[in-house]
Amino acid sequence: MNDLLIRETASEDGAISFARGFVKSDAFMVLFREGMGLVEDTAAYLDGEGRAASAALPREVALGYATESMRLTTRLMQIASWLLVQRAVAEGEMTAEQARAENAKVRIPETGVSGTAAELERLPQGLHDLIAHSFRLQARIRHLEGQMNAPAPAEKANPVQDQLASLQARLGLAL
Repeated sequence: MNDLLIRETASEDGAISFARGFVKSDAFMVLFREGMGLVEDTAAYLDGEGRAASAALPREVALGYATESMRLTTRLMQIASWLLVQRAVAEGEMTAEQARAENAKVRIPETGVSGTAAELERLPQGLHDLIAHSFRLQARIRHLEGQMNAPAPAEKANPVQDQLASLQARLGLAL
């Protein structure tokens, strides 16, 4: 399995991309399940406990709750989209080029919260926990995406070969 994974992820020049092979690994499936689980947990929270908690908030805090819950669901939709595209590549339903085109449509932004620390402290703990988890997951995905889109490492220079070539050129010798 590992040999197959390495061969499938080797680039034209023979360089191997860990991140491209990662989407076919068990570790990716763990990440996938975590992301989709977070989507489900968030939906359940916002439809149940979160709805009750937001109804009990003062008006100005309820506005912050609504804003942050919308940001959370948007972030999770972007995460879910990225995960689904990567799974489609791993399962052979989509090429890497098609995945790049799809991912260009939905960028995973840098993490950022709209409210101030004081405003966020007034939000229910359940929403806080979901937001924090989504930011951690988002940061991991951004890191992976950066690795996947990074150019293959350049071939390292060989100083000995460089010196031999220089000597050969100066002396007109075939070494």
